[in-house]
Amino acid sequence: MKKENIRIAFMGTPEFAVETLKALVECGYNVVAVVTRPDKPVGRHQDRLQPSAVKLYAVEKGLPVLQPEKMKDPAFVEQLRSFKADLQVVVAFRMLPEVIWAMPPLGTFNVHAALLPQYRGAAPINWAVINGETETGVTTFFLDKDIDTGRIILQKPFEIPDTADVEYVYDGLMRLGAEIALETISLIASKLPEENLESMDFGHILDEISTPQMFLGSELHSAPKIFKETCEICWNQNSRNIYDFVRGLSPYPGSWSKLHIIKGEADKPLVLKIFKVSKTNRPCMGRCGTFVVEKTRLYVNTADFLLELLDVQLSGKKRMDVCSFLNGFKEINKYRF
Repeated sequence: MKKENIRIAFMGTPEFAVETLKALVECGYNVVAVVTRPDKPVGRHQDRLQPSAVKLYAVEKGLPVLQPEKMKDPAFVEQLRSFKADLQVVVAFRMLPEVIWAMPPLGTFNVHAALLPQYRGAAPINWAVINGETETGVTTFFLDKDIDTGRIILQKPFEIPDTADVEYVYDGLMRLGAEIALETISLIASKLPEENLESMDFGHILDEISTPQMFLGSELHSAPKIFKETCEICWNQNSRNIYDFVRGLSPYPGSWSKLHIIKGEADKPLVLKIFKVSKTNRPCMGRCGTFVVEKTRLYVNTADFLLELLDVQLSGKKRMDVCSFLNGFKEINKYRF
């Protein structure tokens, strides 16, 4: 069957998902509907509604957009069913109930930003960098009842350089995710007959092009959702772990640490976001979390080596390089993390 004849419903929300939707549209695929989150109240008084990145692109291209509050809402289920999609493609969206993922005859596949079964969960890109991985990738798999456990269709690896932050990996996997989605649809299409699909049982075809997830390594990593408290730096670790932690959260949501005054009491600890650090081979010179200031350079003691701070943001201020920070915060020696 020609891949362009497959009726596709696309589901996604952020910029990461737009790249795949854009690839489908530009390559002439038949996207019959787009499902995304409802518009989000924003602004100081929550008086403006902000559409998702996926909705903005879909509206620009004249695609029908569905924005259910609840995925099990009977009205939404019937509305989605009316588009008679043969296949559903999911990228960076919420967990789907079985009534949705089991709806199309060719099933529903997800583009996941990791090499499953590693890094199942909501934040696979962040956790891969935080854990110091040198390789990650993207996986397409058919959805089932559990989170990120379905049968794997295709995988593509992606190298993580030692200096890469989350933004670099995010951008790379976003492009790779679009590629693997197109290849997955082509693979599915290659197994289908040219004509009528209505009376076919596709179960054996879909099983033929996919395999169960198997773990053969020594440690299986998860990728849970990241909250503000997740991002606080513990300085009682070796410098390598802290280095990976910082770049695994940069630029968003950003790692942070409280600045405590060494002598006396401050009304409230200051919060310093840390976006970029550099490893050194200089042994630590004091207690973990204390500073070493050398002219325009700022180092922090860890459990083994000094770690140099490069880009920071003090609460209430803008992001800046450390030289600019020290120029405006001359009493840094009175503080520690």
